Amino acid sequence: MKLRTAMNSLYSASVSLGSRTWRGFRATWRGRGKAGKGAMGEELSERAYAITEEDEPGLVELAAWRAPEDPPPTLTGLVRHHEVKPRDARLPARRLIVWLPPGYDTPGDTRRYPVLYMHDGQNLMDALTAFARVEWNVDETAEALVRAGRVEPVIIVGIYNTGMDRLPEYTHTATEKYPDAGRADLYGDFLVNELKPFIDRAYRTRPEGACTGLAGSSLGGLVSLYLGMKYPDTFTRLGVISPSVWWDERDILGRVAALSGPLPLRIWVDMGTQEGDHEEAETVEDAARLHQALLEKGWREDDVRYTVYEGAEHTEAAWSARFAEVLEYLYPARGGSMRAATSDE
Repeated sequence: MKLRTAMNSLYSASVSLGSRTWRGFRATWRGRGKAGKGAMGEELSERAYAITEEDEPGLVELAAWRAPEDPPPTLTGLVRHHEVKPRDARLPARRLIVWLPPGYDTPGDTRRYPVLYMHDGQNLMDALTAFARVEWNVDETAEALVRAGRVEPVIIVGIYNTGMDRLPEYTHTATEKYPDAGRADLYGDFLVNELKPFIDRAYRTRPEGACTGLAGSSLGGLVSLYLGMKYPDTFTRLGVISPSVWWDERDILGRVAALSGPLPLRIWVDMGTQEGDHEEAETVEDAARLHQALLEKGWREDDVRYTVYEGAEHTEAAWSARFAEVLEYLYPARGGSMRAATSDE
């Protein structure tokens, strides 16, 4: 049975079965021997379900795919990992992946660096953990751009999502269809008051808001804009990539319109022309409406960049292909406001 693309990295299919029977299934990737794996890397065995008279749609979480031969880790540069547990029990523990720019570990180096925080951290740098084994190549791209002098040396912090909690944490309202959504305020409080202080203690960062960014795709793009508007003194560089403007009847557009004026934010907004056509799809029309709403609120063209990518789909590969442009806009090598600083500045 072939699955169709849904939203929030989900796939769906429907089948009619007789009641009061047992049915089993196993998820594989395109019939090529790639079986579903759980959050701890365990291979998931065949699932069995009892079909009842009042059967409802079921949801099975797959953390990754087991390929016939798993690829080796694909990390480039100086990378470190952490495990963090939010104080609020409603937010589960999660992993971090931290990429450090060339020269960071030079003995005697006292420079401090701006920081870009990114959602869906497992998809950013390592094919071994990325969705469908396709990563964004954030580490390779940043390494090349920094060495070429095309971007400011920057620390990049990837915050892993936690599977089924991704949608609730990346949305700012609950809806009739998604009553458990709307935990973005909790997630944002964790980022601002727990995660960022931890990173600022652990690494030589420039902690001021002018040097701190937030970026993500899809719902990650939506929550980046929402939290940037809520914490404009903390996050001033926003990567709003393929944003889910459609969420809650396009609530985010109303929030932009309700602002008293432009905030001190530098914002990247983009969309591909082939990202979907269903009611919960990310579309060029919605992204254009967001861009126009920002301009009407007073943002200058220099402070909000809107780009449409012809033929680009809603995939990690598409976001990887344009990440260099995102990073160059948010952290320009010259003329920007975020330069690596010495400790005595």
